[in-house]
Amino acid sequence: MNNQQNTNIKIVTADPSAIGLFGLAIVTFVASSQKLGLTEGLGLVIPWAIFLGAFAQLYASILDSKHNNTFGTTAFGAYAFFWFATACSWLVKLGVFGEVLATNADGKQLGFAFAGYLIFSVLMTIGAMETNKVLFFIFVMIDLLFVGLTFDAFGIASEVFHTMAAYAEMGIALLSFYGAGAAVLNTHFGKVFLPIGRPFGIFKARP
Repeated sequence: MNNQQNTNIKIVTADPSAIGLFGLAIVTFVASSQKLGLTEGLGLVIPWAIFLGAFAQLYASILDSKHNNTFGTTAFGAYAFFWFATACSWLVKLGVFGEVLATNADGKQLGFAFAGYLIFSVLMTIGAMETNKVLFFIFVMIDLLFVGLTFDAFGIASEVFHTMAAYAEMGIALLSFYGAGAAVLNTHFGKVFLPIGRPFGIFKARP
């Protein structure tokens, strides 16, 4: 009679929120500089959109799935694909894929995409209320960004909403830098080095 022993191996992965938030911070920092008129053109924004906005957040999404974190997996994954699509849209606009695509591009299609992401972001904002306050306010800024982008894409008070989107995007960047720093330093020092605020405790009891 053979004795069989089952051995459980636990694979530990680090919290990926820091790298995900860092990617979000960098891409929105660079992109908002263009919207605010501090820089010009999209040529050098695109690499940061692909590698920081898209790949860094996709990496965080994959690691969050290993943590069984549905919220983090969905949020980082969804915004990663947003930046992939945005970078491709900019490439179309710049004529990289040919004049036919560039001349036939209808900006209102982006308006529908932005509106869809606005709906998604509002739902994620509700979830962020029970994560921490820094993340909640990042999502509030994301909501404002998509409100601005949506109305701008549909040509409704474009100047006002473009400016609104630009400042919201800069707000996302600054809050995300703080959130990334807090995720690293709080874990590194084993204490609250940078406070991120407790969950609101509205939809579930505070830990």
